[in-house]
Amino acid sequence: MQYMIMLNESAAELAKRNDPEHAQDYWGGWNAFIGAMAQAGIIVNGDGLQGPEVATTLRIRDGKRSVQDGPFADTKEALGGYFVIEVPDLDTALEWAAKAPCVHDGSVEVRPVLLMPPRSSE
Repeated sequence: MQYMIMLNESAAELAKRNDPEHAQDYWGGWNAFIGAMAQAGIIVNGDGLQGPEVATTLRIRDGKRSVQDGPFADTKEALGGYFVIEVPDLDTALEWAAKAPCVHDGSVEVRPVLLMPPRSSE
């Protein structure tokens, strides 16, 4: 079964990515986590994301397009990245999510990937 684990980090944690004093520890934790998942052979896909300050939110209401730069909401956490993993069940996905460095200062959301039915050929 495939699960997406969405890695939510606090602004303070995201800032460590480029902070010379903290970047090595920050990336060391992530590299260890990613390396363990790679060694277990469970990674289907994954990417880190740039910070929410460069996000663009699109909404269409009553046929009108609205584009907002920057994060939409003032939140304490922002999506920092994700992985799609292939594991037997939710309990195993949660075990892996518990190893993410951001789980102590942010959160990790785990969701099953929606399997689309095969498209019929016409």
